[in-house]
Amino acid sequence: MWPLVIAVGLPVVVLLFASNFTALAGLYAIGVVGAITVNLGSCTFNRTVDFTWYDRVLFGITFVILALVELTLAHTKLDALQFVLAILIGGLALRAYTLKRQGLTTLTVTREVAQMVTPDLVATMQPRLLEGQKIMVAARGITPVLSFALDEALLRKATLFVLYVKEVAVYYTAAGTPLGRSRWQDDPEANAIMCSMLKLGRERGINTVPVYAVSQDAAATIVDLAATMGIDFLVIGASQRPAMVKLLRGSVATNVAQHLPESIHLLISG
Repeated sequence: MWPLVIAVGLPVVVLLFASNFTALAGLYAIGVVGAITVNLGSCTFNRTVDFTWYDRVLFGITFVILALVELTLAHTKLDALQFVLAILIGGLALRAYTLKRQGLTTLTVTREVAQMVTPDLVATMQPRLLEGQKIMVAARGITPVLSFALDEALLRKATLFVLYVKEVAVYYTAAGTPLGRSRWQDDPEANAIMCSMLKLGRERGINTVPVYAVSQDAAATIVDLAATMGIDFLVIGASQRPAMVKLLRGSVATNVAQHLPESIHLLISG
């Protein structure tokens, strides 16, 4: 309340005891013209405000005229210039003192850091542990990435899709016809992985779904299946045994990261 009382009381006191209103008006002329000039300049150069081009031209012309008037007043009315400088210096000093009393300080940071602190930061950092999510893990062999995926599925109460991609050089039979529908039960390595994951999933109360694919391009298959099945989190391993490295390392991991939709979160374990 005190700043409001002072802001109202001071002009009242000045008007009550001022004997020369013409001189008083001369003191305020430079301040009034300066405020209008700043306002017009802001409207002219602020691109975030939706003004038409002819509005900006009008604002700009008026801004230039009033800026020249302001410089003229500053040159011809030294008492008004001194008055404005005193007001500005006193006001900024009081502002600095108030901020110091409140424990606030001004900090200059780079543009990159400033962009991190945005009004929607709170919404961005909200927890996303929602039930009913889908997690897909793409791995070869019984590796730590599978354990990590189980932990994530248990934590998020999500459905875990275990993806096994069998890479083939040419996706055709000797007769020149495409291979028939493949089953993970017929692949010894995939069978061992799926059976182990289904057993561990039942023990932890996790809904585990096996997914098996035969493809020439593992990265494209992983991305396609993740997008088609509406996966929320895709987990891949970065450093496993040679077969795993061949599948997910290097260009495969890069292609997955480059082509994965933004709605799917990529987790790399290892």
